[in-house]
Amino acid sequence: MRNKIYLKLILFVALIFTITVSSQAGAFHTKRRIYDFAGLLNGEEIEELESISEKYSAKRETDFIILTYSDPKGKDIVEYMQDFYDEEALGYDKPHGNAAILTVDMKNREVYLAGFYKGEKYLDDYRLDLIRDKITSDLSRGDYFNAFHTFIKTSYKYMGIRPGVNPNNILFNLWFQIAASLGIAGIAVGIMALNSGGRITVNAATYQDSVNTRVIDRRDIHLRTTVTKRRKPSNNKSNSGGGSGGIRSGGGVTKGGHSHSGSRGKF
Repeated sequence: MRNKIYLKLILFVALIFTITVSSQAGAFHTKRRIYDFAGLLNGEEIEELESISEKYSAKRETDFIILTYSDPKGKDIVEYMQDFYDEEALGYDKPHGNAAILTVDMKNREVYLAGFYKGEKYLDDYRLDLIRDKITSDLSRGDYFNAFHTFIKTSYKYMGIRPGVNPNNILFNLWFQIAASLGIAGIAVGIMALNSGGRITVNAATYQDSVNTRVIDRRDIHLRTTVTKRRKPSNNKSNSGGGSGGIRSGGGVTKGGHSHSGSRGKF
């Protein structure tokens, strides 16, 4: 009798443990990263972007988040994004943690990119400007899925490059790396082919008569010196202009005290 009671108790504890673990795993798996309040995507596109974001977020330990809306509620796009980050406690590693957020304001046709914590370190203002330049044309023609997909993949790529380095440097392009490898291999093969034919012993001194050959005269003639002056152009460009969006701005700090990088523009 007592053994049956113990057995039932063990089965009950095991059942509770299984349910708890399954619930936690399910909650983790269904973590939301696409907040399309403006209705720019269909169900299949949201599901695919959620899957892509989950995959790349895990690799960089930084949540890649999409936020769209049509009603700004009287807020500027930066303030809207900041309040959303604070209220939703976004972040991969912890509440208010590593995140990269793409925000789209459909009413004012504005886009804002931001990076928090690890996202801020690897996706600084300059890198976010580069990403925004890549996606603005897609946003302008209404190809929102491709714009969001490009944001996630490019952010992932840039976060794999050491901070402070231009991520668009040709050295980071795969085709250049392949071409350079083939070029180095070709040079090595060429050198080996030249050396395989034996050593060449004939040089400039082979046919020279060192006894009867000598320098009979030496002169240095100075013709003229020319100095050219050119005025240095002044740089009147402002950080608030240029780019495909026409407006640029850096990061800031949320009301909750969380610092972030940023890039802003029209589309």
